[in-house]
Amino acid sequence: MLAKLSEKAFDDQDWVFEIKWDGYRAIADLSNDQPLFYSRNGISFLSKFSKVAQDFLLQKQHMILDGEIVAYDENGRPSFQLLQQIGDNPNLALVYQVFDLLWLNGHSTEELTLLQRKELLKEALIETDTIKYCDHIPEKGIEFFEQMKKMKLEGMIAKRADSQYIENHRTSDWLKIKFSNTEEAIICGFTEPRGSRENFGALILGKYINDKLTYCGHTGTGFNKTSLRQLYGELEKLIVKTAPFDEIPKTNMPVTWIKPELVCEIKYSEITKDGIYRHPVFIAIREDKEPQEVKSPVNNKYTEKFKDMKATTSSKKTAHAEKEKEITLNKHIVKLTNQDKIYFPNDGITKGDVIEYYQSVASYILPHLKNRPLSLNRFPNGIEEQSFYQKDAGEHVPEWIKTTEVYSESNDKYIDYIYCNDKATLAYLNNLGCIDLNPWNSSLPDLEHPDYLVLDLDPSKKNTFDDVIETALQVNEVLNSIKIKGYCKTSGSTGIHVYIPMGGNYDFDQVKDFAHILMKQVNKNLPKITTLERSLQKRASNKIYLDYLQNRTGQTLASAYSLRPKEGASVSMPLDWNELKAGIKPTDFNINNALERIKEKGDLFKPVLGKGIDMMKALEALQELND
Repeated sequence: MLAKLSEKAFDDQDWVFEIKWDGYRAIADLSNDQPLFYSRNGISFLSKFSKVAQDFLLQKQHMILDGEIVAYDENGRPSFQLLQQIGDNPNLALVYQVFDLLWLNGHSTEELTLLQRKELLKEALIETDTIKYCDHIPEKGIEFFEQMKKMKLEGMIAKRADSQYIENHRTSDWLKIKFSNTEEAIICGFTEPRGSRENFGALILGKYINDKLTYCGHTGTGFNKTSLRQLYGELEKLIVKTAPFDEIPKTNMPVTWIKPELVCEIKYSEITKDGIYRHPVFIAIREDKEPQEVKSPVNNKYTEKFKDMKATTSSKKTAHAEKEKEITLNKHIVKLTNQDKIYFPNDGITKGDVIEYYQSVASYILPHLKNRPLSLNRFPNGIEEQSFYQKDAGEHVPEWIKTTEVYSESNDKYIDYIYCNDKATLAYLNNLGCIDLNPWNSSLPDLEHPDYLVLDLDPSKKNTFDDVIETALQVNEVLNSIKIKGYCKTSGSTGIHVYIPMGGNYDFDQVKDFAHILMKQVNKNLPKITTLERSLQKRASNKIYLDYLQNRTGQTLASAYSLRPKEGASVSMPLDWNELKAGIKPTDFNINNALERIKEKGDLFKPVLGKGIDMMKALEALQELND
């Protein structure tokens, strides 16, 4: 199971936090009399790390373990460089840190929750000098992260406590949070040394982008005399006459090219718009990684009992036919790329399917996007791969894309937001990987006064969707009691959103305060299953958070009729209040049936964009209700 990269530490009672070890990820298969011990790409570790492997004979249970081989320096810190030098230092302090259990005494444990697996692991594992159980800290991620920083470790891994083990998937249930930017890169050549330096000057680096090996920078730092000499010995074996790149980069010194077979780990300050590492520093060779893995994870499935696992495996890449085409929409040419790229792996839904859906519902969704700045949530490789948020349009958008400059106090700069008023822009955004569309509550020309108020009902893991429905119906009762018409929609995920038209008559603070008063009334009526406590640490684990803070400048929620990046390709769907009954599920409304329903019902959310309520009259009615 693989972890997605995440930027910030966080506190959450539904998560646990582990040390991010700086070593070799390793599977130990103890299901048979002869143990197997191997890397993610199938390289056997039995002889290289025999000190660890010999302690497998002390284990009493038949099991399959997941963990990391770690070497410790004289200060007791994990050191990947030392790990690589084990041949020169057989007395190195080594530990196999075991953090997961995949199989135990004839039974797969992968469908159990993480905490159940770790509980079994703790009981089953016999700890030795070289095999240790990797413990975790619940809930307190920020404090733990700061402690890791003080100890000068690499970072931490955050894991959802109830997550199942999903092989070869990089899911958002496991997150890696690091103190510095590190990545693997492929060594494609080396330059001649200058001055008194020996062996080589800098390594030429590359990575695969759309299956094409592409130059991504060079590094001449991070070496000493010993590592220069040792690495040069490896490079000499791979020398070739021609460059492995189609486009040969310019260098300051003559280059010797090599076969692109060696993977190294580097740290860097940032990646430029051209995809070049800034200030890259060599850390180590990663013999446990294949060159193709730099872009795509190894596709290597375990069998249920792992009995057929060989010591060495090879990864095969299945090439997807990539369609590219140009279409004309609103008199603009829109280039659509990689239309066959799978965006929803378990549903077989492609990027082309997403674009086709939005074009089919354009006449319904565009009025809800018109003149509203968008926060772009981009999934360029589908919902199971790394996503990122983008607010600033950047320099490379076509001239016909409409943008508006908004000053950001938190960033102390102007941000150029895209807004979507036509089918062409809609297709352009979908092609960027925008699966869902998240507009502001206010629109141009007046971004200070929202067009509607939003009440976001956000359940905990322990709430059912029926709990959310009960809460939404209570919201409607409160609104009806003060003669306000509200409009509800599924979030497309786990919650429900209730919108109230405000007509741009009030500023954000006024709208937010009114939303807070409404949510207080709902909480008063349903105290057992709702809460106004914003802090995850203090919030009860079985209550629905009544989020009124979505009514602040720049806050966004998925638009009505927006797809959501969730399994099943659900749609954020407006409902009549009489449809909101126990038993309905968010996935009832999805990419396959949404258009038919919208055509039948029409735009149930159209009144949200209409005349606003009289807030003062509503407050007076609410006061009378409580007198």
